[in-house]
Amino acid sequence: MAKKILFINQEITPYIPESAMSVMGRDLPHAMQEAGFEIRTFMPKWGSINERRGQLHEVIRLSGMNLIINDTDHPLIIKVASIPTSRLQVYFIDNDDYFTKRDMEHDEAGIAYPDNGERAIFFARGVLETVKKLRWVPDVVVCQGWISGVVPFYIKKAYNEEPSFANCKVVTSLYSNTLKNDLGENFKECIEFRDAKAEFLDKYSEKFDFKELGKFAIDYSDGVIEATENVNKELLDYANENKCPVMSYPGEEFTEAYKDFIENL
Repeated sequence: MAKKILFINQEITPYIPESAMSVMGRDLPHAMQEAGFEIRTFMPKWGSINERRGQLHEVIRLSGMNLIINDTDHPLIIKVASIPTSRLQVYFIDNDDYFTKRDMEHDEAGIAYPDNGERAIFFARGVLETVKKLRWVPDVVVCQGWISGVVPFYIKKAYNEEPSFANCKVVTSLYSNTLKNDLGENFKECIEFRDAKAEFLDKYSEKFDFKELGKFAIDYSDGVIEATENVNKELLDYANENKCPVMSYPGEEFTEAYKDFIENL
């Protein structure tokens, strides 16, 4: 029976301009689908995404849930579109406060959003709640980009008894730094949900920056992928020191390497 892979992406082209991460966000799920895996793919509905051009439409049956973060209700909106060239379906996590009018890490003036931590929390919970609603049970979850950095923690601590995630393996893909500032002062307080307690974060620095978030994701992952040539060496060393299975950068012909790594987790 074919393995099921959940891809949780920060960037996917053509919805986001081409970069190493956005191209892999498109090509890797497509390659795994062509290799016979069953897949689902998620990303945030960043404010720069043109809904009309991308032919996004809301999935009413999946939308409508409220997620409480920092004592505030935030409605979860789910949209979907298909990439014409690959027939790859993409689910988008949307919310007026966190995504609709805002870009990825900073505004047009280059100023980082002070609630990026809350945005990552909302995105993680939004994806996991939606997968539950789909009644889909992934075997492997592949996380890409800082916005997915909270996912491994939530799967292992908050959703570990949910049928959709009780037995899945989590993989963190390492890329170069796209988070220039930390995740905000209240990140540790806002992250608490079910058995995912803030005290589990005591070992990390008070300022949750790109490196701390990377270590945090690695600590709750079953595997780590060196997705590009220029990943942060400190995080790569950290994964190896923690005896986490690491897939070295495979080059441009990546399909077999990813397939083997995922099959052997």
